[in-house]
Order: sequence, then structure tokens, then C-alpha cells
Amino acid sequence: MPRRTAISLALAAGLVTAGLAAAPASAALVTYCIGTGGAVTVPNDLYVPAGESCSLEGTIVTGNVSVANGGNLVITGGNLAGSVNVAGNGYLDASETTIGGPVVLAAGGYGVYLKDADSGNVTVRAKGTTAIDSFLFVEGTSITGTVNAQAGEVRLDANTEISGNLTTNGTYYTDLHDSFVDGTVSVLNSANGSVLCGSSVRGKTTFAGNLGGVQLGPNGSLDSCASGGFFGKDVSITSTTGGVTVDDNIIDGTLTATGNNPVAQIADNNRIRRGVTNDPAPAAARAAAKSMARSTVDRDDESKADSRRTAAVQEATAAGAADL
Repeated sequence: MPRRTAISLALAAGLVTAGLAAAPASAALVTYCIGTGGAVTVPNDLYVPAGESCSLEGTIVTGNVSVANGGNLVITGGNLAGSVNVAGNGYLDASETTIGGPVVLAAGGYGVYLKDADSGNVTVRAKGTTAIDSFLFVEGTSITGTVNAQAGEVRLDANTEISGNLTTNGTYYTDLHDSFVDGTVSVLNSANGSVLCGSSVRGKTTFAGNLGGVQLGPNGSLDSCASGGFFGKDVSITSTTGGVTVDDNIIDGTLTATGNNPVAQIADNNRIRRGVTNDPAPAAARAAAKSMARSTVDRDDESKADSRRTAAVQEATAAGAADL
């Protein structure tokens, strides 16, 4: 009996062992993926079991996708019609792939990497009591909806577009490079702050309670930038420690930078349409500000994605062809 049929019958009879995470129950059949797959159509939900790896190229999945605890899904040139849910220590790596529904990384999920892809809402759950601090790396991807991250490293880059809002709270850092957000941006309580360079935000932009500083544009201490950004409405940077720099930006609203320690550095080359509210800086603080050392935080640690992707593809190849 083919493996997929046998597993599907076991699901129907309720005989799945307790060691596997619960598979999706919305479809009559669930296709398990262990190994590699090519340009075929999966006519139901797809499930990557706990601790297993699935590597796909050109595959179409008409249902939803679930990656169980410790599982890996690497897909290139595919089409996933439904949602993608990734469990703790799970990993999703999608390149040149369309994801029709939302992508959700559970608490303690290893990470999500999207490159030249399309997807719905993207959510990274809070770390909670788990040991793993997640990441979300996005390059050249169109996200129809919102991005909401509550943990880990967040970097959106290389002409990524978000049709809704970008909201993060409690991340390790949140950076936006050379990208576009059609809604609002809200970055709260990041341990190593936030960088926004060469990007456009149509809605209001808010940074508050960030411990590692905030850098808008070049000549800051957190990351290298070629240019500043465009902000369609008000920008607020408050209650930030570690330094605030605002350089070479266009703000079509007001800039509020209050309650920051040290006081925000706002360069003369910014074009701010509706004025600036900033705390007064003592002369000594102004003199010392330009000598702040560059942060030692690695703000672009894509080696995490590279190493997990490489290991997952090797494991999937060793497992052989998946019975899709």
C-alpha cells in the first residue's frame, strides 16, 4: 500500500501516534512530505512531520500547509494556495513561491525566510517560555496584508512591499531596508532597536521604548545605509535608549523625538514639512554624540537561514523522493 494512503487511513481511524504533532483535520486526506518533490499538484493539505525535512521545487499545494515541531519546509518556484503554519523549532524557506494565505510562526519557531515570493499576512508569535528566539527575513517579497512580529530578528529588505501595517513588539531588532509599507509602521520595545533606510512608509510611523537605539537614514551607529526614507505622515520616536539619529529623510508631517536618552540627533538635511519637537541637548552631549561606537549586534544574520536551509535540503535528499 502506498505510504500516503496508509497514513491517510491511519488518520481517519485516529491511530496517529502521540509523538507526532496533530496534523490538519480540515481535508479528507493529508499528504505527508518527507524527502524531495517536484512539479506535481498536491490536491489536499500538506504536512511535514516532526523532525523531518521536505524540499520541493515547482510543487502546487491546493490546501493548507503545516510544519510540525522541528520540521523543515524548503520550497522553490511553488504555489501554496492556503495558509502555512510552522510549529516550535520549525522552519519555512520559500523562494519564488506564491503563498495564498497567511504565514504563522509559532512561539519558539526557528524562523521564516521569504525571497522573491508573495504571501498573505505574516505573523511571528511571542517567544514566551521557549528557548528559541525566532527570525523573519524577507527579501523582494510582496505581502498582501500585515506583518506582525513579537519576537526575534526582523529584517525586511530588497524591495519588499507590505500592503498593510508593519507592527513589532519585543523583537531583538526590526529593520526595514529599501522597501515599502503602504500602511503604518510601529516598532516597540526592541532590545537592539530599529533601522529604516531607503524605504517609504505611507502611514504614521512610531518607535517607542526601543533599547538599542533608532536610526532613520545614513550616518547612524546601528547599520550601514545609502540613503534615508520617505514618510507620508507623522513620525514619533520616544523613550528610546542607545541613541537616535535622523538623517537625509523626507517627512510629510511632524517629527516628534522626545524622552530619548541621549537626545536625538536630527540632521539639517532632513526635509520635515510640519516641524520638529525634540528635547534640548546639553552642549557636552552634542559634542559626544557623533563619537558613538557602531553597534556590535549582527543585524543581518542570514547565516541562520543558510545553515538551516542547507541542512534541510541535505536531509530531504537523503530521505529520497516524497510520496506526493
